Amino acid sequence: MVVRCLAPGPRRFGELRALLRGVTSKVLSETLRAMERDGLVRRTAYPQHPPRVEYELTPLGRSLLPLLDAARAWYREHLPELRDARRAYDAR
Repeated sequence: MVVRCLAPGPRRFGELRALLRGVTSKVLSETLRAMERDGLVRRTAYPQHPPRVEYELTPLGRSLLPLLDAARAWYREHLPELRDARRAYDAR
């Protein structure tokens, strides 16, 4: 979800937090840190008062976008089958 939120361009932490309703600040912070460590996200701190920090996808992070698009397309195509499987499972 973070990758998708950063697809349009750099965002501040608060913007990400607003888009990812239900995700705590702690979890978002840990996720961004892990993604930065993996080279998927670049964190830029600007020397302002108050401090401003932006996050953006690196080229490696952007390489995930076609995979996410493919997964979404697969989901849309197979949604009826997924619903049928869920109904069958719940009926047991």
